[in-house]
Amino acid sequence: MNSLSKLLLVIFCFAINPLHAQTLTQTVRGKVVDQVSKAPIPGATVMILNTDPLMGVATDVDGDFKISQVPLGTHTLRVSFVGYQDLILPNVLVNSGKEVVLAITIEEDFGQLDEVVVMGAEKERTVNDMVTVSGRTFSVEETRKFAAAVNDPGRMATSFSGVVGTDDGNNNISIRGNSPNGLLWRMEGIDIPNPNHFVNPGTSGGGISILSSQLLANSDFLTSAFPAEYGNALGGVFDLSLRKGNNEKREFTLQAGFLGTDVAAEGPIAKNYKGSYLINYRYSTLSILSKLGIPLGDFVTDFQDLSFNFYLPAGKKSSFSIFGFGGLSDQNGDAEKDSLTWEGEGDRYSSRYFSNTGAVGIKYSYMINNSNFLQTTVLASGHEIGDDVERLDDEYNDQKWSYENFGNSKITFSSVLNSKLSARSNLRSGIYVNQLSYNLVENGREDEGDPMETFINSKGNTQSIQAFSQLNYRASERLTFNVGLHYLQLLLNNSNSIEPRISASYELDEKQRFSLGYGLHSQVQPLGTYFAEQEENGQISLPNKDLGLSKSHHFVVGYDRQLNPFLRMKIEGYYQHLFNIPVKPGADETYSILNQQWTYMTDPLVNDGLGKNYGGEFTLEQFTHKNLYFLLSASVYNSLYKTQENKWRNTLYNGNANLTLTVGKEYELKKNRVLGLNLRSIYGGGLRATPIDLEQSITENQTVYDETRAFEEQNPAYFRTDLRVSLKWNRPKSTSTLALDIQNTTNRKNIYGSYFEPMKGEIETAYQTPLIPLISYRIEF
Repeated sequence: MNSLSKLLLVIFCFAINPLHAQTLTQTVRGKVVDQVSKAPIPGATVMILNTDPLMGVATDVDGDFKISQVPLGTHTLRVSFVGYQDLILPNVLVNSGKEVVLAITIEEDFGQLDEVVVMGAEKERTVNDMVTVSGRTFSVEETRKFAAAVNDPGRMATSFSGVVGTDDGNNNISIRGNSPNGLLWRMEGIDIPNPNHFVNPGTSGGGISILSSQLLANSDFLTSAFPAEYGNALGGVFDLSLRKGNNEKREFTLQAGFLGTDVAAEGPIAKNYKGSYLINYRYSTLSILSKLGIPLGDFVTDFQDLSFNFYLPAGKKSSFSIFGFGGLSDQNGDAEKDSLTWEGEGDRYSSRYFSNTGAVGIKYSYMINNSNFLQTTVLASGHEIGDDVERLDDEYNDQKWSYENFGNSKITFSSVLNSKLSARSNLRSGIYVNQLSYNLVENGREDEGDPMETFINSKGNTQSIQAFSQLNYRASERLTFNVGLHYLQLLLNNSNSIEPRISASYELDEKQRFSLGYGLHSQVQPLGTYFAEQEENGQISLPNKDLGLSKSHHFVVGYDRQLNPFLRMKIEGYYQHLFNIPVKPGADETYSILNQQWTYMTDPLVNDGLGKNYGGEFTLEQFTHKNLYFLLSASVYNSLYKTQENKWRNTLYNGNANLTLTVGKEYELKKNRVLGLNLRSIYGGGLRATPIDLEQSITENQTVYDETRAFEEQNPAYFRTDLRVSLKWNRPKSTSTLALDIQNTTNRKNIYGSYFEPMKGEIETAYQTPLIPLISYRIEF
């Protein structure tokens, strides 16, 4: 037995043989505020149901409450106040390691029914009260316990209907057939850059999430027909919320796993001050092992990140927050100067790759009065991605092959006013102004012996402006409307879009809800595409600088039914008409930016492309009940595009169908010990591929695709099953969790794609991730 196995055995035995058998308790506290104005609600009653004797308190003058000595386990809370709808919060998890601190919003009632109870299950209502269709809330616990989610919102989301992972090696996701690049990331109400390590230019995903689950609160994930406050996105939105640190007690979390080693700390900033701090730092575990001299291969991934949230009250009506994240990642590899060791053309190449991303924001929140709440934020963000590639020739001389360095920075100012017009209606309006700076360089050679060619070389700045206003109106207790308008303009070329949004929700009875929505949405092209260079007769031009915005009409209709207090069914149908899409000009061209995966497109493009996505989704979900939860998601869809060729073709992401089962169960082994079993199984149609022209590839000694048959082939069906086994034990003042995530437990060889191998003169297949076990250990105290 090796040393690692011995260590795991000792930890396991220690966990299942408790030294303490006393009954453990913890404190549950928080604040209750109005959903719109954020005004604190004094005198609200907070009860923990099914406790004997019944535990509960009333909020104080600041809306705060505290319930001490709550038994460990999963509890349901009920929040009540005269003139407001009762709120039920199920599945509040209480552990001994950390206090439970809740931020609770309740909605004013206008008294048409005798009693209205709002079920506040984490998936049943969104954090954003203006989301009516195609939205759901996800919890921090889901990113931790879903099999193979590994604390990553992107990987967690592949359990949801309409969401398909495009590559096991990263967290890129296609939503309802859209390109992953159509995804918008937002944090604390403001847009942020792609928050991932190991990213490619122009993409929205990466290899590992920078954001720590230690900082996240319940957040929203939107898949279509977004409310008016969201812009510059066609596919979906991650709207992330940060939790505040504990402002009464210092708490810590240590976590070590295959992907990284984390240290988190939180607590009060000063005595008798309600401000708090929350900080998390992570460093690559593989890098640590490599620096200790353990051989890990030629390409070692190195990354580290820091994320934080400081909450600074400035009186009863105002507060400041300072929040942000930063991540550094790189991967270096050297080609071996021995052709006998080369198995393919790729072994000739050396690479120096890096990807650095960061954002820091200051948010000022001010409660003007009991009806108006103003939030103003300034965010500075940026990322830099680079790769320096060299190729060994037959004499083992290093030949410069390609070089790219893409730097983007942004300063964003936003101001949003929430106004409570009446018990029936509220208005949210805001403006976003972005100062964009860029320094973009890309050059390389197409083939051996070709001269280095410049594709992009541009430095400068530009601006974009967004503004919105949206009205939420409850015509009755059962009927709700959301109407809004969004405006987006890129000052680089003055391309702009005025976008109406409307949605409605009607509750047929206390168990059924019907909803529909429409929105016009637009998106700026990746900045590097605007600055692609073209040389003609010695003159350099920028043929793409005047490209317009990509646009899409979204139509959604949905039906929800609560089968019982814990079981929910949801059906949604949608149609998306995409237009103004950049494509290559020409009647025989098949390229569309809708299929762009990596880096910037540098060929001349025109806004003459079309696209359409349509389909239906079915979700059957049991919220955690008797320690069991499950989520069954099924999607059937079609995703097509058209160029000046005037022929509808499959997009790269048109898998046609996807079925996902996510299920978990917890077992109480002994007092204060919990065994968790979580499984996720995915079966879906393969992504599309363009056939390789073997004869032409042999002639040119590189992969040449038959573009006349673009995306006519489909990879075999994708199947993957992941398993997570965890053991949690509570001790006085600490909670520990030992977990094993086994990704692709059946070791299925899912195809990633095909390529021509020049050294062998044949087409080879690349496969996605094989079976990988990931061990982690976390302690909270």
